[in-house]
Amino acid sequence: MTAILFGSIGTIVDTSELQRTSFNQAFAEHGLEWSWSRDEYTDMLSQSGGANRISAFAESRGEKVDADAILASKSVIFQTAMDGADLIARPGVAETIRRARGDGVKVGLVTTTSNDNVNSMIGAVNNLELADFDVVLSRSDVDQPKPNAEAYDVAIGRLELSPSDCIAIEDNVDGVTSAHDAGLVCIAFPNQNTVDHDFSNAVHTTDAIDFDEAMKHLEST
Repeated sequence: MTAILFGSIGTIVDTSELQRTSFNQAFAEHGLEWSWSRDEYTDMLSQSGGANRISAFAESRGEKVDADAILASKSVIFQTAMDGADLIARPGVAETIRRARGDGVKVGLVTTTSNDNVNSMIGAVNNLELADFDVVLSRSDVDQPKPNAEAYDVAIGRLELSPSDCIAIEDNVDGVTSAHDAGLVCIAFPNQNTVDHDFSNAVHTTDAIDFDEAMKHLEST
């Protein structure tokens, strides 16, 4: 048995710009005169964790903020936007999941974002049956978020597979690091804001997921 493990909600649907605008709305709600440009946000995506980005940005400006409270506001804004959206899965994702189902390959979502964000994404994507994932992990399932390897270790354990049985698909560097450190082959699937990042730990970088290509990379290891 083998498995394809999607590493973030951003590997299913490109939410990067929606995330950025949600951050900016949350800053305004908290009385902060911050506005992350796309270029600034692109640079920040090399680090996982919204609260970490907020704290680092505040420190760079010599300011003190409640990063967790700001992130909580941002999450509500983001989830509300997702609930009202009509989103289409990224290129090749729906087709790859359907092929996996037909070929007896398990499919998982292994992310360390919140469970509420995961549920909002599942409800918003209108062209595949995401509730049929064989395993779904969110931040509440692990002690350490990515780039720590724990999320993949837990997912593989729940599937009763070994790392060599699984291929990960990630859209950011910390995700690739997490998969790599857990012993998985990983395909990089950058979003519009991570396309220029360093994905040297991935076996392949693509702008469209292809089931046969993924299986080829898994079988070649």
